[in-house]
Amino acid sequence: MASYSAPVPVNPASLPEPRGYSHGTLCGNTLHLGGQTALDRNMRIVPGGIVEQFRQAFGNVLATLAEAGGRPQDLVSITLYLTDIPDYQAHGTQIGEVWRELAGPVYPAMAGIGTTALWQPEAMIEILGVAVIPDERLIRPASS
Repeated sequence: MASYSAPVPVNPASLPEPRGYSHGTLCGNTLHLGGQTALDRNMRIVPGGIVEQFRQAFGNVLATLAEAGGRPQDLVSITLYLTDIPDYQAHGTQIGEVWRELAGPVYPAMAGIGTTALWQPEAMIEILGVAVIPDERLIRPASS
């Protein structure tokens, strides 16, 4: 018989303090990673274009993953929401380099979706994901 594990919020201190959402929600060994834009610790979108915004947004995803004991190879899916798909495609080589720098040669199932706007008007990308973390590395944050 499977056991039930209540969902637990995962909110790294290195990311902006959430208000009305969680950066991640851990349920069992599955971590649902909340959408991350390129917000820095001071709640500002990093300047410099899509490559820099990808680096910050994906770094935010990985920070939440690490908080629960996860590693990039634990990612099972990633969804990218993009306000300018042609700009993302034009910088695909550099974005791929950033991915490999931060995550190595690990590529989960992915989808890229075009959208007209994101929560912060200057945001160009938002990244959502799901990871499954092995028991031996899983860190279950205390329930709030």
